[in-house]
Amino acid sequence: MKTKMAMIGLGNAGAALAYALSEQFQLSGYDVDPDRKSALEDVQIAWADSVESTVADADIVLLSLPRPEISLGVVRVISSAQSTARLVIETSTITPKVARQMAQICEAANIGFVDAAIAGGVQAMAAGQNTFLVGGSEENFAAARKVLDPIAKRIHHLGPVGAGSGAKVVNNAVMHALMVVLIEAGAMAGKLDIPMETMIDILARPDGIMRPLEHRMKERMLNADYAGGMSVTNARKDSMLALETAQDLGVPLFATLAAHTPYEIAEQLGYGDLDYASLAKLWESWCDLRFA
Repeated sequence: MKTKMAMIGLGNAGAALAYALSEQFQLSGYDVDPDRKSALEDVQIAWADSVESTVADADIVLLSLPRPEISLGVVRVISSAQSTARLVIETSTITPKVARQMAQICEAANIGFVDAAIAGGVQAMAAGQNTFLVGGSEENFAAARKVLDPIAKRIHHLGPVGAGSGAKVVNNAVMHALMVVLIEAGAMAGKLDIPMETMIDILARPDGIMRPLEHRMKERMLNADYAGGMSVTNARKDSMLALETAQDLGVPLFATLAAHTPYEIAEQLGYGDLDYASLAKLWESWCDLRFA
């Protein structure tokens, strides 16, 4: 007999997960938008008219909701409902703080909890090729893994509750900031009559946008190796040239402009001859941590 799973939230992400899970589990579902039923006509789901009725006889509850405060409210309802559920899997994008609050509510109701954030798009979800970033106890992670394994390409158990959602928040922050930087670069290239396709090819080289991650972060920061390489002084000079060029072209910069400030600080602190990955030392000082 299939395990009974209640799915709360069946928007684009929740619907994609429902497609992937429907073969392995007996699904019940609830969404505040009744039109979601027609969008999932070809998926076997027992639709309910409330959170309470959805989770009433479920073994596991999976959440896919649009905002952290909604997830928190739903977990409060689940914890006070007459339900057989013993595990809540939170796949929504929430903060680590909210994840810990949700876990405390579940624990008081004798319900396990993991935050299992998803790194990837809707197509990967529907195809069961998800990357899950999971936070939770070993016991709860083991229980959640039975659900996640059939629909996962990769599963990272990152630590206690909050670690999964924290990793997703950090990942999204990088993607969204990088998008602004790339748009600014595209605007500068456009003003210089450089074809966008050519600029993309230049940035996509191994020595392009992957270089800071693979070399500076992975090889240098993780080993505190800042000798030689592209110096802070030269990187600061290049940053200044980019700002000057953007000003000449009339291209407003936001992310790129803000990113220049740490180079000025590092130069003043005497980091000039070190590789520019040594900017990490600023955050080590400000945040009282060590990357290596």
